[in-house]
Amino acid sequence: MKIRFLLLNAYTVGGTVRTVISQANALAAAGHEVEVVSVWRRRETPAFALDSRVHLRPLLDVSTGAPSWRRRWESLAMRGPSRLVPKAEVRYHRFNRLTDRRIVRYLQSLEDGIVVGTRPALNLLIAQYAPESVARVGQEHLHYAHHKPELADAIRGSYPQLDAITVLTDADERAYRSALTVSDVRIARIPNPLHDTTVQRSTLRRPLVVAAGRLVKSKGFDQMIIAFDEVARKHPDWQLRIFGSGPEKRRLRDLIHARHLYNHVYLMGTTSRLDEELAKASLFVLSSRHEGFGMVLAEAMRHGVPVISYDCPQGPREIITDGEDGLLVAPDDTGGLAAAMTRLIEDEQLRGKMGERAAVSARRYDMDLLRPRWERLFADLLDAKHGSELLVS
Repeated sequence: MKIRFLLLNAYTVGGTVRTVISQANALAAAGHEVEVVSVWRRRETPAFALDSRVHLRPLLDVSTGAPSWRRRWESLAMRGPSRLVPKAEVRYHRFNRLTDRRIVRYLQSLEDGIVVGTRPALNLLIAQYAPESVARVGQEHLHYAHHKPELADAIRGSYPQLDAITVLTDADERAYRSALTVSDVRIARIPNPLHDTTVQRSTLRRPLVVAAGRLVKSKGFDQMIIAFDEVARKHPDWQLRIFGSGPEKRRLRDLIHARHLYNHVYLMGTTSRLDEELAKASLFVLSSRHEGFGMVLAEAMRHGVPVISYDCPQGPREIITDGEDGLLVAPDDTGGLAAAMTRLIEDEQLRGKMGERAAVSARRYDMDLLRPRWERLFADLLDAKHGSELLVS
């Protein structure tokens, strides 16, 4: 099969990027013709390793390796906001008149195979501009209820033109079926895969709690720091390391200093070696106010690390079995979050049992189990296309 994944920026660090590249690598290894198309290229090489059989194609190259004349011309051509992407799209500011033209031109050039969008703006453009001869798939990495009303309206209007929508959770599958009741679009739940299951197991002996994610308000790192203040008073030898970057960095740093946690809580910045850092952890904590899925929980569990998470919409409850492989805490309950961390810090035996169960539970997200589900979906969509062509002819 000819399979194309359309990403906003395949060269950066992020959960969606990592997941999509893992999917592309696995499908290429299985013998499919796979292309990753990146709207933006801002650096020379991708942050995550790409299989040599996967073709990587940027639509806009503003990296230092691009010719200076091209960078200058594209900088001028970018002026003016997008006319095609709803302003309610979280990454609206990353689109402009030039990205509109490049994406539409690319989509209209397609003749066959499959094209997979990886965020709402790209899914909407695929629905509107990719030819019907192409199997058009929209991947959703955020839950439906998270979208602003304007974006939800655009989704209800355009997603029915897609051939399939894939979601990560049972709850989101129900939400999309309810929102698109008059549509024949296929809705499939396929969880994100782990990119590798042969990883180093944690010894769970280091006095270390790890967290990771973009430093934005929705990730709730402010509440995590407040909760860890209570933990650090009881267990001053323990540390919290937060991996990621984003606009909340200064505010979080100020909070750390205001609570005199500079010897306990560390903002570690972005890393492309999160696996190595997870293998050092004895606990992983997620304090998000909402999540599309929370794949980083499964990544930590794969290392045999017990996880603690707010029971936020949508994913954590579908990943964690509370009291078995991790702990769920009521959203916004910083006291409960602190108590959960303290419980596993103080009970080494329980920590070990939960870690063992976490490693077993994470096998549900093995690529070898999930890749065939993608292949079946794609094959069904192509069969439907070919069947329609035969009926017309």
